[in-house]
Amino acid sequence: MKGKPEISDAEYQVMKVIWLAGVPISTNEVVQRLEAHTAWKPKTIHTLLSRLVKKNALQYKKEGRVFVYTPLVKESEILSAENDNFLNRFYGGALNPMVVNLLEQDKLSDDDIAMLKRILDQKLSEQVSQ
Repeated sequence: MKGKPEISDAEYQVMKVIWLAGVPISTNEVVQRLEAHTAWKPKTIHTLLSRLVKKNALQYKKEGRVFVYTPLVKESEILSAENDNFLNRFYGGALNPMVVNLLEQDKLSDDDIAMLKRILDQKLSEQVSQ
């Protein structure tokens, strides 16, 4: 598949239900799970499923009278594409200005900074060992 599909926030919520299922999931199951924590009507959920199929984020099979959905993309792929879009849109594709902005705005806690330091240290040690 070329590129990752661009999905809306609402479509992402539908995809999360399907990813969490871990197995093919029926329309009725998706509707039940989303109705439990959204105010969406079944018709809205059906529309979102249809859009995701058209965007090649989902595929479906008809099993008897039931449609069963399987994801065609991983959550990590969608999140990676969203991160790239965010960086390009707001920071011209550069990570440094984003981190500096977060630091200057006091958006990172001490725990966040420590975690970033551990990640950077690990990446550096991996690069040195290669």
